[in-house]
Amino acid sequence: MELRQLRYFIAVAETGNFTRAAERLHVSQPPLSTQVKALERELGVTLLDRSNRGASLTAAGRAFLEEAREALGRLDGARRRARLAAKGEIGMLAVGFVSIADYGVLPPALKSFRGAFPLAEVQLHEMTTDAQVRELRAGSLDLGIALAPVAEPDLAFERLLREQLVLAVPVGHPLARGAGPVDLKHLAGESFIMTPRDIAPGLHDLVISRCRAAGFTPQVSQQARQMQTVISLVAGAMGVALVPASVRNLRRTGVRYRRLRGRAVVEVGILRRHGTPTALQQHFLDALRAAARQ
Repeated sequence: MELRQLRYFIAVAETGNFTRAAERLHVSQPPLSTQVKALERELGVTLLDRSNRGASLTAAGRAFLEEAREALGRLDGARRRARLAAKGEIGMLAVGFVSIADYGVLPPALKSFRGAFPLAEVQLHEMTTDAQVRELRAGSLDLGIALAPVAEPDLAFERLLREQLVLAVPVGHPLARGAGPVDLKHLAGESFIMTPRDIAPGLHDLVISRCRAAGFTPQVSQQARQMQTVISLVAGAMGVALVPASVRNLRRTGVRYRRLRGRAVVEVGILRRHGTPTALQQHFLDALRAAARQ
């Protein structure tokens, strides 16, 4: 059974006439009649009663017409979806992200992407960089937004942006007052809240190295895996923390942020498997890059 046979039959059924059906389809009548007869032979039933006045549906023809229309409708829909998928306009993306991406680059990128590709679905999964590495290898993620450094030979890391670290202190802390940058040497003896090194080695090592350059080793009183938890503990006066500047967008009450004297930056980037990205992945990558440039 061929698609053209279904189209020919439907045209005859709807026009009630082989000549008009041929005119609608821009084909000559003899091939059209031949194909409809071939369809009837394959089905083993008569679909049309033919007469000098035209063609009318038999009981078998009426039953088959409904199914033929549905079949062609599904095929036309499948064709449209295949073309949209090839252009990256539909489909599903699984994207992992570290928490600080949610305070900066991710929301504008997602808004732009959804505005341009409303039929595409993005599943977001907040997870640490090491978890993203595992899930990318397992095929559970398509893309990740991770913290540098990432030195995995089977994965590609592309820097999106650099964020300056800032000091987060409880509002009642003496360093909460003032407007200028804070010298790190004033934090010697403070209790620090930090992410564990196995979760965010780049951020952890940066904090340690900056403190040591200021003449002291930080006293870590509490570790927390998520940046929201770090800030909540600061708000609870459990200690101070050095965090990426975008964390200020949390607007957590009980916390004051101060700039630091000197340069201390953490890198956020795209993590993915090697190879050419799909069209859908490329669209999301473009949205992330555009958001990072803003």
